[in-house]
Amino acid sequence: MKIVVLAGGLSTERDVSLSSGRGIYRALKENGHQVILLDVFLGLPDAWSQYPPETLFDQDVDWAASIQGVAEKAPDLDQIRALRPDFRTLLGPGVLTLCQISDMVFLGLHGANGEDGRIQALFDLMGIRYTGTGHTSSALCMNKHITKQMFRGTGIPAPPSITVKKGESFELPDEIGFPCMVKTCCGGSSVGVYRVEDVFGLERALKDAFALEDQVLIERCIIGREFSVAVVEGKALPVIEIAPISGFYDYKNKYQAGSTIETCPAQIPQNLSARMQRHAEAACASVGIEAYARVDFMLDECSGEDYALEVNTLPGMTPTSLLPQEAAVLGYSYAQLCEWILQVSLKKYQ
Repeated sequence: MKIVVLAGGLSTERDVSLSSGRGIYRALKENGHQVILLDVFLGLPDAWSQYPPETLFDQDVDWAASIQGVAEKAPDLDQIRALRPDFRTLLGPGVLTLCQISDMVFLGLHGANGEDGRIQALFDLMGIRYTGTGHTSSALCMNKHITKQMFRGTGIPAPPSITVKKGESFELPDEIGFPCMVKTCCGGSSVGVYRVEDVFGLERALKDAFALEDQVLIERCIIGREFSVAVVEGKALPVIEIAPISGFYDYKNKYQAGSTIETCPAQIPQNLSARMQRHAEAACASVGIEAYARVDFMLDECSGEDYALEVNTLPGMTPTSLLPQEAAVLGYSYAQLCEWILQVSLKKYQ
């Protein structure tokens, strides 16, 4: 198949996306596909812009050669924007043309303009086939406030929370209290996520979060163990436990090798594992997930309740990501997982 892997963009998760895209690109090449890897914002490099688009899939070139690993901090997006100072659209040169002539677009995008459904909606209008869920479920899951509403409406346990808009006053309900978590509603990879212990910490966290978005979630901090469960075609994969060596599962701990201990299958009682898998399947069903996704959980150390936090509609595919580790327990290599995602996503178009 002729496949375009899309990564990068202008999300705070840009570097994570590029790392995912590099892995996907090389795996699909290993599987025998004709593959091009593109930064959705920067587009086709100038060196290849004069070639007829249909010939680019046949070029003997490593499209991932310049991609580095994920740094400890999120990228400076102003520096990226400066590379296209007069841009009017997210899609860089040649991106739409190459996607239109491909057999499939493999989405390695994360965060805004990748998981928020906008690109999926454009592709739906243009008749371009792509991996992962559709534009509606993508948009629902991108907003944590809406996701929680969907969870509660279908009886899926979720931590108590309130949504606060920039410039508006609020009172923190007793059911949340301290410590609590402050999260940007539409962020990812723990960018814009803060654990706060008191009123002063809450003020600082809100100031930082509102610098990123105008709507912020304040959520009860669930003290306990953290887990994640991928769901493919409505069926949960093995539960994985995430245990950061220090702090919580923030941007650094997610993507720096050696920062987190991940155990799959999680060492928990079978009935708890089965319950969490059921909740993951129900969470995906509640927001209309197609193909695949991943649901994050906290297990309360006092009550033993598992709380669903969010649904990731394009789970990370970096060397330290969770979905490949869960699939490995079922016997799937990384390359086989990419092929599985590809084939599952193609079913949307049959």
